[in-house]
Amino acid sequence: MTWITPVILVFSLMSLIWLTLLISAHLAECVPEKPKRSALNQLTRTLLRNYDCGVRPVHNWTTPTTVYIDLTLRSVLDVDGKTQSITTSIWYRQVWTDEFLVWDPDEFEGIKEISLSSEAIWIPDVIISEFVDEGKSPPIPYVYVNSSGSVKNKRPIQAVLACTLEMYAFPFDKQNCSLTFRSLLHSVQEINLALLRNENTTAKDRKQFMNDGEWELLSIPSRYRLSQQNETEYAYIQFNVLIRRRPLLYVVGLLIPSIFLMLVDVMSFYLPLNSGTRITFKISILLGYTVFRVNMTDELPVTAVRTSLIGVFFVVCMALLMLSLIKSILVVKLLHYSEKEVKEMSVSACLLDKYGSAGHVFTESALTSIKTLDHINPSGDYELENSLDEDLLSLNEIQDTPTGLEWLLRELVSLRLAFSQEDSESSAQSEWLALCSKLDCFLFRLYLLVLGLYAGTLLLLWVNWSFA
Repeated sequence: MTWITPVILVFSLMSLIWLTLLISAHLAECVPEKPKRSALNQLTRTLLRNYDCGVRPVHNWTTPTTVYIDLTLRSVLDVDGKTQSITTSIWYRQVWTDEFLVWDPDEFEGIKEISLSSEAIWIPDVIISEFVDEGKSPPIPYVYVNSSGSVKNKRPIQAVLACTLEMYAFPFDKQNCSLTFRSLLHSVQEINLALLRNENTTAKDRKQFMNDGEWELLSIPSRYRLSQQNETEYAYIQFNVLIRRRPLLYVVGLLIPSIFLMLVDVMSFYLPLNSGTRITFKISILLGYTVFRVNMTDELPVTAVRTSLIGVFFVVCMALLMLSLIKSILVVKLLHYSEKEVKEMSVSACLLDKYGSAGHVFTESALTSIKTLDHINPSGDYELENSLDEDLLSLNEIQDTPTGLEWLLRELVSLRLAFSQEDSESSAQSEWLALCSKLDCFLFRLYLLVLGLYAGTLLLLWVNWSFA
């Protein structure tokens, strides 16, 4: 019995081991196998395992890295003359060769191109010299790399650029804004620049430009140049964006209404001088033009150095309206002067020597003589003479107690004198009105001459600028 107990214990232990092995085998069948890494994952890990993004990717440090640059203009969003800046939307492409990102596609299931994080690899420090603000540019965190090591970095940029804007010919102006790409720190021995496409193709590429806005794209010429700073040469690539404004919006909204108001002011000269409505009408035109000018202030370009031609146009138009109003006020004031006051005026006295003497003689000769009772014809008719002294003498000879016929004669003489004086005053006023009308006509023609010369000069300037 003593030997049975160890046998039982050994048997039990072996049964327990077999049971444990069976359970382990069953559990091993239930647990899935660890998946094998994909070829893309293996390629990415292989390329970035020992990669240093802070080192220029060349095996020979004397070999420069050539960065090919391309630019496509999508739209011109804003042109600000006050801050001398332009906001553009562009597609920007960079292509360079990274000697550390090269692989054999056959070793990685034929993969020839992959995308890598732009923060994980070396990126050239190429910037835009005229850059002011980045704007609302969508972030693109990846770049494409092919098996030969060629890296393609393509991204949209909404860039606010400093630009010397020439607003003098607004709204017939053209602008030339440059985008200069250069390395911030590296010289041409380290980073060289080149155009991805030839210059003619880049200059004539207008297919992707939004050509339905205010600005029209003319061309984008480009050139490569070297600049020396502190005995070190740096490579530059400059793109010149040539754009032209479409003036129809401003011609319809600004110039045509202003021209209409000037034409109405010219037509107001045909209102009669003595009607009293010309000055009121001209004041209404000037007030309307002032309100129009204030409302259109936001539509005009603002520059701190030079006033635009359209700004000069509005100022001169307002000055002409004021000149027209002042001229009408002077003529109306001259019209309402009395003859005595006009004679005391040194300038008007010269005019009255020719035009006012006839009225004065007419006033003195208006008091014509009428023969009284001594010269009454037997037929009862009255004979009129031209001597006022004889009339007064005959009236003195009338007796103190006149008869009915004598009283009637005296009343007729008084009426004749009154009517003669009224006719003389009316004739003098008519002649003075004719004189003022001639002066008004002369000033009106002078005003038209000044207005025509101004309009012709302005038109020639705009034509020269628009076709330059």
